[in-house]
Amino acid sequence: MSKQTFLQGTLILIAAGMVTRLLGFINRLVVARVMGEEGVGLYMMALPTLFLVITLTQLGLPVAISKRVSEAEAKHDRAKVKRILVVSLIITGITSIVFTVGMILGAPFIASTLLTDDRTMYPLIAISPIVPITAMSSVIRGYFQGRQNMKPQSYALVIEQTVRIVFVAFFVNLLMPYGVEFAAAGAMFSVILGEFASLLFLVWLFKRNKVVRIRHRFFHYIKSSKETIRELFSISLPSTGSRFIGNISHFLEPILVAQSLAIAGISSSMATKQYGELTGYVLPLLFLPTFITNSLSIALVPSISEADAHKNSHLIHYRVHQAIRISFASGGLATVVLTLFAQPILTFMYGTDSASNFLILMAPFFLLLYIQSPLQAALQALDLARPAMWNSFIGAGVKLTVLFFLASNPTFGINGVAIAMSVGVILVTLLHLASLHKEIKFSIPGKDILKMGMLIGLTWLSGHYIKNAFSGLESNLFFLMLILALLSFIYVILLFVLRFITKDELRQIPIIQKWVQ
Repeated sequence: MSKQTFLQGTLILIAAGMVTRLLGFINRLVVARVMGEEGVGLYMMALPTLFLVITLTQLGLPVAISKRVSEAEAKHDRAKVKRILVVSLIITGITSIVFTVGMILGAPFIASTLLTDDRTMYPLIAISPIVPITAMSSVIRGYFQGRQNMKPQSYALVIEQTVRIVFVAFFVNLLMPYGVEFAAAGAMFSVILGEFASLLFLVWLFKRNKVVRIRHRFFHYIKSSKETIRELFSISLPSTGSRFIGNISHFLEPILVAQSLAIAGISSSMATKQYGELTGYVLPLLFLPTFITNSLSIALVPSISEADAHKNSHLIHYRVHQAIRISFASGGLATVVLTLFAQPILTFMYGTDSASNFLILMAPFFLLLYIQSPLQAALQALDLARPAMWNSFIGAGVKLTVLFFLASNPTFGINGVAIAMSVGVILVTLLHLASLHKEIKFSIPGKDILKMGMLIGLTWLSGHYIKNAFSGLESNLFFLMLILALLSFIYVILLFVLRFITKDELRQIPIIQKWVQ
């Protein structure tokens, strides 16, 4: 498998992301319809703890591996590539064992004391074996990313979601008679199987396309890897700090939500149900375009690292600007659609529109989320992970503070949680932009900001007109799809009219490059 250009690698990841998002939504639909709001709530309340443990296990190494392997490949230094892999596997192997055991032993305390729902203990214990599997996968994925080969990760993502969706309905239905908490644990087990299948594929592909022999003189490379450890940690530790802050925030979020809503006079079961609607129904829709922004971010790190090594500031600015432009374009349509058609979309997907108010409230603000990930990737690629970490810290602190004060107020309740999430997104994105401007004098041109406003404004006006023209018909699935297709067509035309997509970028797409002069 050969190296791809920045845009080609991004497009490969986007294509895989589209498939995995579709499969992921099918998985969520199955889970939501079989387990209901309460089961989804238990499932979602356990996930932040898992994400926190995975962050501690990986120590930010995937980004560091990608950057350092990219640099070593540019110098054709295979010995350094091997040292990077050996050190990374040793570190993640040790940390995964420690934190897996800690997660299992701490599950009863986390469930009963922190999450205030004993039933979350079962999904917490069920998901714990995924930690070492994910740790191993992250090292191999970072290696392929560093070589600017995005195909292995793309295939692995599709395999993971396919296996997960095959088994989720089986395990949820098998364990549902024993209680909703066991059904949630069954859903977690299907996640483990998907991740394990993905790991097996990556290991097979690594051996098939072997550039270095890992087991050959393994301990010799450990002894001579002191400098490699320092280089990896110089990137990974600040990156870990950033992710750790985010995961601590996600870990504390359900705890603060439960405690704050209790102060507001809302029962534990009702709080779990409302939080399940917000995080299980609304957030997946808001995060839907992020498969594009995440793809851009993954491809951006080795690309900017290479440009930075050659002191090519013009290319660095171009890549960041390109990533922001494409990310905004990918999220603009979703923002308009989710704002205008929240009720029918939620009804068709989950059988209820009870969370439509959350979606309408949050969608406009989450537009900034779609450019946040590439901005953070740019900071990490430029060895500016420390400013990114502080930005995440400030954003998380403000979000949790706003959450507590608003959610504990009966006037706001669960709406306070939605507002706090939006505030966090806005603040972190603006801080990332400020950091890039301070360090490399990067800023979004006023002309582009005007074009962004025009894109969203014209799309919203078109969607509002179409919605009124088909008034009452959006409750029919066929007409809703027709409306969305028409609005998407208009949006694509606006992208070309406002030049959000350039001819040079179109020429890098194999399917249509021959049509572009």
